[in-house]
Amino acid sequence: MKHPDMYRGEETVVLGLAKSGVQVAKVLHERGAVVTVNDKKEREQCPEASELESLGISVICGGHPDGLIHEGVKLVVKNPGIPYSVPPVQKALELGIEVVTEVEVAYHLCEAPIIGITGSNGKTTTTTWVGKMLEAAGMNPIVAGNIGTPLCQAAQEASADNWMVVELSSFQLKGTEDFRPKVGCLLNVAETHLDYHGDMTDYVDSKARLFANQGVSDTAVLNWDDPYCRGLVPQIKAGILPFSMNEELVQGVFVRPSLASGVEDGLKRVIVYRDYTESETVIAEVDSIGLPGRFNVENALAACAVAIAAGADPEGLAEALASFRGVEHRLEYVADRNGAAYYNNSKATNSKATSMALASFRQPIVLIAGGLDRGSDYMELVPALKGRVKALVALGQTKDKLAYAAKLAGIEPVVTVDNGDSAASVLKQAVREAAALAEEGDVVLLSPACASWDMFTSYEVRGRIFKEAVHNL
Repeated sequence: MKHPDMYRGEETVVLGLAKSGVQVAKVLHERGAVVTVNDKKEREQCPEASELESLGISVICGGHPDGLIHEGVKLVVKNPGIPYSVPPVQKALELGIEVVTEVEVAYHLCEAPIIGITGSNGKTTTTTWVGKMLEAAGMNPIVAGNIGTPLCQAAQEASADNWMVVELSSFQLKGTEDFRPKVGCLLNVAETHLDYHGDMTDYVDSKARLFANQGVSDTAVLNWDDPYCRGLVPQIKAGILPFSMNEELVQGVFVRPSLASGVEDGLKRVIVYRDYTESETVIAEVDSIGLPGRFNVENALAACAVAIAAGADPEGLAEALASFRGVEHRLEYVADRNGAAYYNNSKATNSKATSMALASFRQPIVLIAGGLDRGSDYMELVPALKGRVKALVALGQTKDKLAYAAKLAGIEPVVTVDNGDSAASVLKQAVREAAALAEEGDVVLLSPACASWDMFTSYEVRGRIFKEAVHNL
């Protein structure tokens, strides 16, 4: 797309009235574009509409009118979650009209170098961690996008002295054209969001948009243990900085066993950075990381690689590795009740995320899971459940599928919670059922393996209701 200043006097349409849509509409309007904002929700569900109308922006709620998209429209900016199959998007594509997401608009506005972080799991944790590392290094990061300030707003406030650290979804990246991050990081790829993308090819291609416009002066940070990530190497023009849990790399960030006195087996694990000259820096001991679980070691490696690519001194990363305690809804400790520890992992919206969470605990687990049915059969959860989960409480559209997977894993008891008066009451009942099954020394874990949208507006709402229910036990 063109720079937003170049749409002066031209018709533009913003689809979706969420925070990002409001900011994009304001940006285009301030630059003289003729802006129409459209949302299929009814007017009373669109509290932002009045503010935009007071600025002189046209707002249409309650559906997508037939004449919304026409040959005179020069740009459509859609909310990332709106499928490409909806009529206004289809009409725009048929007419050859540019269709982008807020990320593309923000990129053209942003003076600061951008760090883009994507992946099926671990995005929020890694993005937040990178922000902490760059802050400790005095590099003036702004953490924005899906977490924090809307991207367009942050982009306008940033200067060349900042670093913009952005969590990016496949939905957002699919709608980019020119977007070029100085550092792009792909954490991992798991089978998810296929109801949106249709197949894994489109999903992986959307993730790969992160690297599409990078050049030799940019850096692509890749998970060397993930076959999808390694498969992208031939099409990446940027310099590649890999990270690995399993392999000593010629160049990159990796885990190495190191001889240590006072350790029972004579070995401890350390995080090592090896540069292109094969000079090495031991960044920190793995055991010093402030978050539990193997997957958080992987997130730590990625965060270190990204920070180093941005120019942070590898010798200065240890404190941020040790002091970071994670983000809300991602293996978040909630409370102890009758000797059992309760954890909120509501952000686990696919089977892989739940499997990784289960592997983080040595204690017996009472698992609360279930949510939106996207067609998965959850058989990949079966080995993760075996030997770790002592009981399952299942809810939502997928409760019967998850109950079946649990039975295949030999779990007994399995409790399903039927829909009640409200989604909140169902989840609260699930917490009470889990509490009745938990014994001293157990972990009660909300890790749904599913999106929240069958019952809740977001995983955040789901997680906060869970925490409230735990505190009210």
